[in-house]
Amino acid sequence: QVQLVEAGGGLVQAGGALRLSCAASRRTFSTYAMGWFRQVPGKESEFVATISATGGSTDYTDSVKGRFTISRDNAKNTVYLQMNSLKPEDTAVYYCAERTAYGSSRYPQAYGNWGQGTQVTVSS
Repeated sequence: QVQLVEAGGGLVQAGGALRLSCAASRRTFSTYAMGWFRQVPGKESEFVATISATGGSTDYTDSVKGRFTISRDNAKNTVYLQMNSLKPEDTAVYYCAERTAYGSSRYPQAYGNWGQGTQVTVSS
């Protein structure tokens, strides 16, 4: 079972930036697409971004396009989420996930391994 460990969350003012990282224990990390999701208490998990195994393809939910950038460093078994121009509505627990199943990369069901989450709080 792979371990995914997120880091980089915190409290930031609106307009600020944070960089999340997710380190994977799996030696075959470079063969898996990865995704970031976020969740607010009482709401369903929301897709944020995904990146292909090689890093050559990315996808974002509309609300973060132009502000967030997903990237990966396969030599370090790490995926990143650079978040700029943060808004209060970006406040959530952010989870990284490893895609292990077929289906839309925007659905949580396509991801079989998840990190523990990291809290991002954006104050107005």
